This record gives sequence, structure tokens and C-alpha cells, in this order.
Amino acid sequence: MRAGLVSRDGRITRRIKEPTSGDVLELITHAAEKLFSEECAGIGLAVAGLVNRENSRVLTSPNLKGVEKIDFLLELGKRFRIPVIIENDANAAAFGEMWTGAGKNFSSFVLLTLGTGIGGGIIYDRTLLNVAAEIGHMCIDADGERCPCGNYGCLESYASARAILSKAISSLEHGRDSILKEYCSGNCYKLTAEDVFKAALDGDALARELLKNAGKYLGIGIANLINILSPEAVILTGGLSGAWDIYVSEAVRESSRRAFRDLSEKVKILPSLLMDDAGIAGSAGLVFQENKIQ
Repeated sequence: MRAGLVSRDGRITRRIKEPTSGDVLELITHAAEKLFSEECAGIGLAVAGLVNRENSRVLTSPNLKGVEKIDFLLELGKRFRIPVIIENDANAAAFGEMWTGAGKNFSSFVLLTLGTGIGGGIIYDRTLLNVAAEIGHMCIDADGERCPCGNYGCLESYASARAILSKAISSLEHGRDSILKEYCSGNCYKLTAEDVFKAALDGDALARELLKNAGKYLGIGIANLINILSPEAVILTGGLSGAWDIYVSEAVRESSRRAFRDLSEKVKILPSLLMDDAGIAGSAGLVFQENKIQ
């Protein structure tokens, strides 16, 4: 859980980072209390999952259980008596990149958050589209693996950090040779996605294979987005975007192979400028926009 105090020009002047555990509402309220002052214009929440903007509720969150039961608007509004808005985390990040980040100079772009899961936000004509943009749950294999969302063959099940780690563990259990065994002292369930990336940088064949394969699937997803939306840019953020030379490079190659050339040649695929701060900046920017605050 990340929280920040954001100025009207998009600068984060104070920040808090805490593990997301226990009572989520209590955690958020405690963070807001630390940052709150009478000058605060409102509270913006960026939450992983489908969001109903009409009643400010989370409809479902495959990776953050329990938030569907919380009435954030009521609880936080009652406590702080300032406007409260709620948005999907990737949508908020896309708004943040448009406001003060890598999307400042583009009219239309797609943002992908590459981490435990894969999220998305779509900016069109300098406006955040009011759509779910659950890009990580785009089906890329009709008979593929079951996803935590309940569907099969989702992009997230092949190209996310969780997917890479799952395939690394499975490979080791089936006897594949890798320096990853040394990283975890023989207990593959102690591995992290960061371990896989580090092993790839050290030249480990299995780790590089896993990252390239995940990058290939990401490229398929990006090609679909290019063919459907013809954006000016695709902006990548999240922990996996750090594996640019292996994972993202493979995605760029695969997307250029699969998308219409006339479209793909015009698209810039580039990293986020705000990274972990994009959701904080974006949710604050949406508060300012919603309440016409300059």
C-alpha cells in the first residue's frame, strides 16, 4: 500500500509505504490520517480490480480479496469530510502518466502495469476512457491455463511475474538445471520473480527462456492492442518493466511481427517515468479534475 500527499502541479511532497495486510480500510485510514491537513482537497484511491464509479465500490478484485465489501466513499468521507473518489489502479496510473509522466506529449496511449498481475489503462484524446481496461484478462489461449479471475488462457497467466515464477518452480520440480536452485537453497518455493530476473542477468538458460517466453506472450497482447486501438504509444510500468533487455525486448519483437506494420511502426513502446508513483499522482489528479480544482 502506497500513499502520498500530492500538490496541484503533480509533485508528491510526502509518501508512505506499508505492507498490504490485515484490515485494508484501517490501513488506508491510518495512512490518510498521517498525511491529512485542512488544505487537502480530497482523497483519491487507486485499487486493483473492477470499479463501479457510480457508487465508488470495488466490484471484484482477483488479487486483493475483501475490498468488495468496503464502502470507501462512506467510511473515508465520514472520517475526513472531503471528496473521495475511487479508480482502478492501472487507470489511475495511466492518468498520472498523462498528467506528469511519459504520456505528457501523447494524445492517445495505453499503459500496462507489469507486476504480480497485468493491468491496463487507456488514454484517448487526452481523456481517461471510462472502461474496465482489464488487459491482463485478455484471452490469448482459448484452451489455456485457468486464471484466478475464473477464465482460461488470460494474458496475465502467461506474461506476469506470478506466471514467470510459477513456471520457474514447475521447471525446477521437473528436474531442469538452473542456478535458481542455489538461490533458494533447494527449496524452489522460496524463489521470487526478482530471483528469476537476477539469474537471467547472470546468464542462466532457464531464467532467460522463461523471461523471453513471457515476453512473447506480452508481445501478442500488445499487438492486439495496437490492431484494435492504434495508440501513439504503449507505456510500460511495474516491476517486470525493469527486465527491459530480455522480457520487454522480446515483447517488442513479437508485437512488431503480429501487428499491422502500418500501425506498429507508428507506436512507441517506452517505460514509465513515474513508475510506482504513477497511481498516487493519477488518483490525486483525478480528484483535482473531478472537483474542478486548479
